[in-house]
Amino acid sequence: MYFGVDYHPEHWVYPYAGTAEQPESRWKRDVELMAQAGVNVVRMGEFTWGLCEPEDGVFDFSWLRRAMDLMAEKEIKVVLATPTAAPPLWLSKKHPEILPINEKGQTLREGTRHAYCLNSDVYWTYTKRIVRKMATELGDHPSLIGWQIDNGIGGHTTEFSFNPETRKDWQAWLKAKYETVEKLNELLGLRFWGQVVRDFSEVPMPQMAPTVHNPALVLDWMRFSSDTIVAFVRCQAEALREITPHAPVTTNLRAMTRQFDHFDLAEVLDFVAVDSNATIKSRAAENACEVDMMRSLKKSGIRTPDGDSGFWVIEQKAGHVNWQDVNSLVRPGVVRLFTYQLLSRGCDGVLYFFWRQPRIGSEKFYGGVLTHDGRGDNRVYREISQIGEEIKMLAPVLKGTKVIAETCILYSHPNQWTQKFPMQPNKFFDQREHIQLFHTALHDRNIAVDFARPGEDLSKYKVVFAPSLQLLEGYEADNLKLYVQNGGTLVGTFNTGLVDEHNMAPDSGMPHCLTDLFGLEVREFDPRSAEDINHLTFKGPFHTSHLHPARIWCDLIEPKGCTPLASYTTDFYAGTPAITMNDYGLGKAIYIGTQSHQPFYYDLVTWLRQLCSIQTLLKVPDTVEVSLRQGPNSKVYFLLNHQNSSVRIQFYKPTHDFLTGTTFTGNYDLPPHGVLVLDERPVPEGEIDYSKRTAVV
Repeated sequence: MYFGVDYHPEHWVYPYAGTAEQPESRWKRDVELMAQAGVNVVRMGEFTWGLCEPEDGVFDFSWLRRAMDLMAEKEIKVVLATPTAAPPLWLSKKHPEILPINEKGQTLREGTRHAYCLNSDVYWTYTKRIVRKMATELGDHPSLIGWQIDNGIGGHTTEFSFNPETRKDWQAWLKAKYETVEKLNELLGLRFWGQVVRDFSEVPMPQMAPTVHNPALVLDWMRFSSDTIVAFVRCQAEALREITPHAPVTTNLRAMTRQFDHFDLAEVLDFVAVDSNATIKSRAAENACEVDMMRSLKKSGIRTPDGDSGFWVIEQKAGHVNWQDVNSLVRPGVVRLFTYQLLSRGCDGVLYFFWRQPRIGSEKFYGGVLTHDGRGDNRVYREISQIGEEIKMLAPVLKGTKVIAETCILYSHPNQWTQKFPMQPNKFFDQREHIQLFHTALHDRNIAVDFARPGEDLSKYKVVFAPSLQLLEGYEADNLKLYVQNGGTLVGTFNTGLVDEHNMAPDSGMPHCLTDLFGLEVREFDPRSAEDINHLTFKGPFHTSHLHPARIWCDLIEPKGCTPLASYTTDFYAGTPAITMNDYGLGKAIYIGTQSHQPFYYDLVTWLRQLCSIQTLLKVPDTVEVSLRQGPNSKVYFLLNHQNSSVRIQFYKPTHDFLTGTTFTGNYDLPPHGVLVLDERPVPEGEIDYSKRTAVV
């Protein structure tokens, strides 16, 4: 297992470190401190284009090779990042046409990162040159084990640019998709407001205008911009694979924040790597939701540097950040706790950002493993060193294990984009919040969950949740029917099937293409303000622990074969079904026509566990997070206490903790922010030599 840091050797040369006689001498001390902390991999090289190519066509990679040589002396491997996220000033001055133009028609200026238009042929040409040159010059280094492409792609609103070259690419993309102007006018519904076009060259980009653009056109713009990002990453990946076929490629992704299709991008990568802000968020369930989403982006064809099938967290915050209103310190034990949350949910490589707080630039007050003084006697360094020691011991235990989930939540980027458009039925509805209600209920009941696109193979899951798939394509609807037909249980909700893939409302009833699956038709829907609450009354097998509200949205359901499980209690539709269940083939389709509060989703999960025979992992107090990684012949449980107080756990049979070598029976008080890594067996004497703190295999 790889355990490392994000290192920036260019920050630590004279006059910021070292001496005039030995300007790079600090690097040796950094490598020594890394080795002492258990680091066995670093990522470096991002944002160094202006140093690797200080003038047009003049290259210098020798300093990076010297840094890699020092890493090799301590057996520390290297993931190199292509430096294309920060074009050098000389390139912007020579070719100002690469600078991005925003939706207001303003040119965003040079002098910072992401100052590029991804549709610029000039930028692509220079990108390919620097990437190929870096791979050629450094790709033979024995420490190189992988590549990160670019950095934070799509960041700072650069998913979109409105340059003249973008316009040409946009119109070519539309022509390839629709072939004829007549078909484009028809499927985008451009007759609305009379915005029909006579030629593809007339199709506008959705720049700032007096009022909203046609949502079908904006949806295609989002798809086009996403395809552009994927093509840019693919271009680099192909060059890197050609020159360094031994080194897998990735890029650093961020969950549910950037406006491109992460599933599509994952297809062109060898493995998924992500940035995690877990240590600065307050809710473990929210962090877990993001981790599960990112783990699920790539489920097959995975090629990591260590040969495992998981994902990496290539930027885990080692301390506080610098972009909140108040950037408080991360409390002791929290970095360790959330590192174990990542590992417990399938992560096979963790790198901390920064190695050391920089003395220069805009991120001087960003937390690091080392503080500005670089001495290595600070609190965070000690905590990271403890984790490094534990990772050495756990690596053979976790090798070949992964998360296996029986449940799944469906997520579609085009659906998410659609719900961000103006003039929605209810501005108080938030798709991310709706997903979180389901995920939190699963997380808090310690049930593993994957994410998937609606068109993926869902056959391995006992229960699939489909929260608010407002945009639903025909083939996706067919896939959901196939899943239920073959015995699956699908939980759908309100705000589903309101439009098709062209953002066109159906004339055959809602939810689009799924009325037969759910055995109902939504005749009307009633969006409600956050304070305007209806309530639910239940009957039949669904047992409740609370009085559950109906909030935000109420579908008026006309049953057509389904069985009502709950109904509304007030308003003119009192007594009409709010929740239903329908037998379809060998499976069941459950429909929830409203949004409720968190206790409802706990009750829902409790009921579904019984209905679908979903096993809970371990019986522990509700405040303890439990995750499971499984191998061919092993099960490794993680117990995490996110509370600031201890939690008592009762072990009914001998249970072994890998971190301490202890076998527990009876009661045990898991301390605040405490972690246990367990299997359900006592350890045979001599299996682990704790004097060396490493597993003996």
